[in-house]
Amino acid sequence: KKPTITHQTCYIISMPNLPQPGDLIEIFRGTYQHWALYVGEGYIVHLCPPRIHGPRKNILVSVLCDTAVVTKESLEEIVGKDRFLVNNLLDGKHKPRSVYDILRDARSLLGLEMPYCILRGNCEHFVTELRYGKGESRQVCVYYALGVGVRAVAIGMKALNAASNISCVKSKQKRILL
Repeated sequence: KKPTITHQTCYIISMPNLPQPGDLIEIFRGTYQHWALYVGEGYIVHLCPPRIHGPRKNILVSVLCDTAVVTKESLEEIVGKDRFLVNNLLDGKHKPRSVYDILRDARSLLGLEMPYCILRGNCEHFVTELRYGKGESRQVCVYYALGVGVRAVAIGMKALNAASNISCVKSKQKRILL
């Protein structure tokens, strides 16, 4: 059975703004936003930590991982009780790629374990690279603008789990350029 987006299970901020294939989906998780790419029929493609599934992925777990898996899941399942909206945030800055190219590349990456870095390679970078051919993260830019020392944040996160490598060192795996 294909998942459907219903008003009873998901809070949609703007009704006329229902997702279309190739749209970026911003999911509000309290202190951060998770980003995904809508691929149609109620499904999204997004980055998630290895071996963690379900609607409430813990941000701390994501931050402490240095890889993420490209996964296709039901939008309804991932959103859960959170709110989401279609947010093609860079359409005024970059020309979106064709929907065909976006979906083809998203499908080709499914199941791939990719390098993950909250500062230079997070879920927002991933979906903006698919849509525009350029990975950008507004969340990272906001932290810079607020004067939060990225170096201090990275050091603090390392202290939380010394065994985890979140230093944004490039993985041995090659990242596929879109």
